[in-house]
Amino acid sequence: MMETYLPQTAENEKSERSVFFISDGTAITAEVLGHAVLSQFPIAITSYTLPFVTNKTRAEEVRDQINAIYQQTQIRPLVFYSIISDEVKSIITRSDGFCQDIVQTLVAPLQQEIGIAPQPELHRTHGLSKKNLSQYDARIAAVDYALAHDDGVSLRNLDQAQVIILGVSRCGKTPTSLYLAMQFGIQAANYPFTADDMDNLQLPPDLKPFQHKLFGLTISPERLAAIREERRENSRYASLRQCRVEIAEVEALFRKNKINYLNTTNYSIEEISTKIIDNMGLKRRMF
Repeated sequence: MMETYLPQTAENEKSERSVFFISDGTAITAEVLGHAVLSQFPIAITSYTLPFVTNKTRAEEVRDQINAIYQQTQIRPLVFYSIISDEVKSIITRSDGFCQDIVQTLVAPLQQEIGIAPQPELHRTHGLSKKNLSQYDARIAAVDYALAHDDGVSLRNLDQAQVIILGVSRCGKTPTSLYLAMQFGIQAANYPFTADDMDNLQLPPDLKPFQHKLFGLTISPERLAAIREERRENSRYASLRQCRVEIAEVEALFRKNKINYLNTTNYSIEEISTKIIDNMGLKRRMF
C-alpha cells in the first residue's frame, strides 16, 4: 500500500481512492504502469494487487470486492487491468470500478500503425517460456553472482563482473547489486570500506586491474548515521562523527583514483541502478 498524507477536508475526501491492479499473470505490469500514472496526482491510495485472475469464479470474486468498496464509500475504485480472456475481462469491466485496460490502450493504435494483428498469450510478459528461457537463466546467474560477491566476500572471478560497486557500509551497495541482477541480468560485485580501513585508505590491489569497472556510492553523513542507528543504536559505528570521517575519506579515494561516484542520499534503488547503467554504458535487458 502506498500512503500519501493529505489534510482531512471536504475538498480532498475524493482524493483518497481505492485502486485495484488486476492481471491474469503476475500483475507486475499493471502495478508499474498504474503507479506511474497515479504518481501524477496528489492522492492517497489504498491498493489491492490481484494476480492470476484467470477464470470466471475468480473474476466474480474480484468484481464483488470492487463493488463492496464502492457501496461502502460511494467513490468508484480505480481499476487497472491486463487480462486476455474476453469472458474474464467483461466481468471486471461490468463492476462499479473505473476500469482501464493498460495494455490495450497501447496495443490498438500500435496495431493500426504497424499493420499486424496482436497475438495475445497468457503469461507472455513475465512468464517462463522457451523464448525467454535464456534470459531467465542469465538473470539467475546474475543473482547468484551478486550474492557470491556481496560485501567483498569473494574477489575471485571479478573479470566476469560488469560493474564493481564501492562504498562504506549501509550506503546501498547490496540492494543496488541485487536490483541490477534481478531486473537487468547485470553481474554486479560490491566491495565495502570499513572503519578499520580509514587510517590508511587505499584501493585494494585486487581491484586495481578492474578500475574501469569500478563505480562508487556515497551518501550524506546525516542520512548514513540515521540508517546505521537503526542497526546498531548508540554505537561508534552509527555516530555522526564516524560517518563524516568515513564519507570524507572514501570520497577522497574516489577522486584520487578517478572513480565515478554517486551520492545516493535522495535517490531510490531504481534511480541509483539506472544512473550506474547509464554512466557505465551497460546494456539494459528487461525481463
